[in-house]
Amino acid sequence: MAQDAPMPPAQTVRFPSSDGKTTLTGYLYDPFGAGPHPAIILLHGRAGLYSARINGTCTQVGPAIPSPCDAGTLSARHLDWTRYWLARGYVVLLVDSFGPRGVAHGFGRHTHGSPERAATNELTVRPLDAEGALQWLATRSEVDVRRIMLQGWSNGASTALNVMQRQAARPSGDSPSFAAALVFYPGCGKQALLSSHPELDKPVQVLLGSADEEVSPATCQRVLRQAIPVRQAPPPMVTVYTGATHDFDDPGRVRQSIQANRAAREEARSRVGPWLDRITP
Repeated sequence: MAQDAPMPPAQTVRFPSSDGKTTLTGYLYDPFGAGPHPAIILLHGRAGLYSARINGTCTQVGPAIPSPCDAGTLSARHLDWTRYWLARGYVVLLVDSFGPRGVAHGFGRHTHGSPERAATNELTVRPLDAEGALQWLATRSEVDVRRIMLQGWSNGASTALNVMQRQAARPSGDSPSFAAALVFYPGCGKQALLSSHPELDKPVQVLLGSADEEVSPATCQRVLRQAIPVRQAPPPMVTVYTGATHDFDDPGRVRQSIQANRAAREEARSRVGPWLDRITP
């Protein structure tokens, strides 16, 4: 599928979080052609999965309440990456952690300590959503269960790092498991990560901007230098883009008006797809 080719229609799907109480909403895209295909689960950041133009009206809990938050109102970044992975032959599953909990509108900057965010935090809640998504996706016949990847941004990126830490702590051979993770500008402080010496059992690539105004790239670099690879996993790969900000890969006009962001986005997209393509079970 070429990058400018029509996207296949989204399938709106429901599946349980591993928290044992939440039914999550997801948007599943299948690439054209016979499978099984590699797959990637996408975890949104603190602003949620949907376009900022309609976020203020996204307040529903569950599928029964009408809402403009659906596959037709996904944000430009999520659609952009969905097209990217479909073009490479991946099944794509976007997971909405916020809508089913009544906060689909997401959160503003510098709201990490907000009580409302406690019910969706990246330490104890969202990792269970990612694990539920993995369990559900692994049952799909079109998916190569050995090659399910994870990608997250900001709050979702911290979640992805925590998911990979939790995975490394489980017994070897625990199935299904994520084959690799792509992590865009995570928070790496004590409030965001399970450990300042994370153990990782699969390849992880972390992309940061040196001019990030929301999280500290220096803290992430320090924490990731202390990562402990287990089961012969490689050390995490860390890239810091000089002058790039938070959300540097957002295709919108505001972020892409910054030359360093344009360069970072282009370089990241030229590299991360081939990198994941080379990941083998």
